[in-house]
Amino acid sequence: MTEHDQNGRQARPPVDPRTSWATWTTQSIISGPGGVATTEIGPISGDLTVHTTWVDGEARLTVQYSGALDWYTVTGSPVPAADETTARAIHQAMVNGVKAGRGAAAPAPPDRL
Repeated sequence: MTEHDQNGRQARPPVDPRTSWATWTTQSIISGPGGVATTEIGPISGDLTVHTTWVDGEARLTVQYSGALDWYTVTGSPVPAADETTARAIHQAMVNGVKAGRGAAAPAPPDRL
């Protein structure tokens, strides 16, 4: 027997973040003064690309010089993200952080902003 919601639509099981994933990439962001803090090499600035992968219930943030091959972990990454919508909001907050500069690090989850 198939379960239905209150409106008669077939109910979908909740998404399990351990089996779901998504990615977002925003290219050619000019960083603000002080750039972005990275785990591997410290702050980087200039024309940057931010990439976020949502997997296993967390948003993993990386940054690179646009057009380069090497990716660097943003300081404070990964960030807990229970669902895809939260991870997308974290990605956008990171993009905004890059634009602001000041040694931007991974943002707090939206419920803590």
